[in-house]
Amino acid sequence: MFKSPVSRRQILAASAGAAAAIGAAGIPVLATGSPALAGGNDNKHGNSKLRVEPLIPARNRGIILYSVRDRISAAPDDSGVPYGFERVLARLAEIGYKEIEFAGYNQNTAILGRQITPAEIRKILDDNGLVANGTHTSINAATFEQQLEIAETLGMKHIGTGSDPTNSAYKSDWDAAADLWNELGRTARKRGIKLYTHNHDAAYGFLLDAGPLDAAGKPTRSTGQRKLEYFFDKTDERYVYFEMDIYWAYVARFKHHTFVDKNGASKEDLFDPILTVAPRTERFPLFHAKDGDKAPAQANGYTMVPLGEGDINFQQFFEVIGKQDYHHANWEQDSAPGGTANPGQSIDFANISYGNMSDLTIYRR
Repeated sequence: MFKSPVSRRQILAASAGAAAAIGAAGIPVLATGSPALAGGNDNKHGNSKLRVEPLIPARNRGIILYSVRDRISAAPDDSGVPYGFERVLARLAEIGYKEIEFAGYNQNTAILGRQITPAEIRKILDDNGLVANGTHTSINAATFEQQLEIAETLGMKHIGTGSDPTNSAYKSDWDAAADLWNELGRTARKRGIKLYTHNHDAAYGFLLDAGPLDAAGKPTRSTGQRKLEYFFDKTDERYVYFEMDIYWAYVARFKHHTFVDKNGASKEDLFDPILTVAPRTERFPLFHAKDGDKAPAQANGYTMVPLGEGDINFQQFFEVIGKQDYHHANWEQDSAPGGTANPGQSIDFANISYGNMSDLTIYRR
């Protein structure tokens, strides 16, 4: 049985290690006893009462359609669960979502007798008061102009991918990827669109950039530089942006904490998603607000659950990185579809997750 709304544990809990790291970096630490989290009023010296505001503004609450891909792609049926773009988007708007991140533009051809067009999808968005805030598509030089045309038709301000710029662990390949992304990002910027890449945990693993070379002349050890963080510095901040998948970032914290240095010594380096975003927060216009329950016995250290039902501290994350009006939070849960046994599960999880996202608040004077 799922818990709702967001639990006090979810809002207030933060590891002592993370809090110490945040404080050492000069970033505000959210203490569990502070008025900003406890809801107290600071009136000792005549200060006005704190007011409560949404931590994630309503207009910036979104969903990536991958979470409900089973219902977007479903053929017409008598289950009573929405199917296809028209019905699913209408239901998501009814729940309260204002923004849509796409994960493909196709639905079952049995709905219209043919495939739907981007222009028809745009009309559905407009009819339901929805805005397309991004997409996961293939980013390459050959098809980029075509993808930009679709993005413009749908009214997107961001275009991106669910894959890393390269699957390599070598610096030279990330250098080549940075050159391409700078070029494509410059092209996108001319149309008023921001190009972004989305991470899984491997993106925050370590580069192989040091030590003895293997038989192919490739380095076998690391300086401790993380792949995507290296990419931050190699790409132009005017042209290349990022969407942090918060779940996979915490998986990276669990999995990628040790590297072998040039001398063959094992070194520890704990990854902190908050400290990665906070110094460059405007390079992260989009986030996947994906939650997980801690499961240390499993390979990823977490299992995916609806937003607000897990152990990831979204309150601390979004409050510390700041610029709440700038950031767009898209709910995602890869495991949301329930299959034939429970065809309505992904829509139900979308409803739960929106409610819990809405319950996150911030206190201001």
